[in-house]
Amino acid sequence: MLDGLYFEYPSAALVILSFILCTIICKIKLPSIYFSNVAQFMKVSTGSSKLLLFLKWLSITMLILALMSPVKDEPYELEPKKGYEIALILDASESMKAKGFDEKNRDLTRFDVVKEIVSNFILSRKNDNMGIVVFGAYSFIASPLTYDTNILKGVVSNLYIGMAGKFTALFESLAQGVNLLKTSKSKTKIAILLTDGYNTPDSEFPFDAAIDFANKHGVKVYPIGIGKSDEYNQKMLEKIAKQTGGVSFGASNADELSAVYSKINQLEKSEIDNETFSFLRYYYIFPLLISFFSLILYMFFRNKRGYN
Repeated sequence: MLDGLYFEYPSAALVILSFILCTIICKIKLPSIYFSNVAQFMKVSTGSSKLLLFLKWLSITMLILALMSPVKDEPYELEPKKGYEIALILDASESMKAKGFDEKNRDLTRFDVVKEIVSNFILSRKNDNMGIVVFGAYSFIASPLTYDTNILKGVVSNLYIGMAGKFTALFESLAQGVNLLKTSKSKTKIAILLTDGYNTPDSEFPFDAAIDFANKHGVKVYPIGIGKSDEYNQKMLEKIAKQTGGVSFGASNADELSAVYSKINQLEKSEIDNETFSFLRYYYIFPLLISFFSLILYMFFRNKRGYN
């Protein structure tokens, strides 16, 4: 606690000289003109104990320390209240069960790898307001927009394959992501759309409607296709990116997917950095309290021993 502590008025230490001088040369009657009891306080009789002497000077010293105003600069960070609005749109269809996507652990499914990488991405965007959309045969909002990274990580960890059905309602999921962001007042709204398949042929939500909806609400889409280039509709994802002002990516393995999220993190740096401030924390109350109680004890023992 004492690290970085300093005195705001160090010159106040010179006050102790006046106490020392008064002890040596001042007459008792001089202060008693103003305070009738000061004569008793300043008087040092031959019978006064070392305890009384210690308490008297402890009280004086602590009072002077309080006058010197011990203080410490304590920095703190202003929690971000604004930032980018990001919708993480995740494919949880049956095709995400495919294994071998991570060469370091080929027993992991694509969805296992996606969950880990998305969690790391969430931690890297502490200034941003993020929500999660999950899709398969249909789409739903798994988490509304929040700054709380712990909540988002908890939601991601509980996602599982097939929770939204077997198929891939790609355009509906995009519209759901825009729906998540549409009420936001942020100047920058981003949807990161991750999929490993093609849009379900009998999907009732048309492509043009999804694009118009995104442009109407100013949502920039970053589509990510995972797997081999023939396993997802690469041309469609490029078209989504182009018409919404985003960039399309592909990732054939876990390392490439991680690099894609890192790239997006660089392309869309958070608008608002945490602002660091400092405030002065004053500690004069502690020596002042010591001085007060020392004076009380001094008077108590002096009166108890019957000094005049």
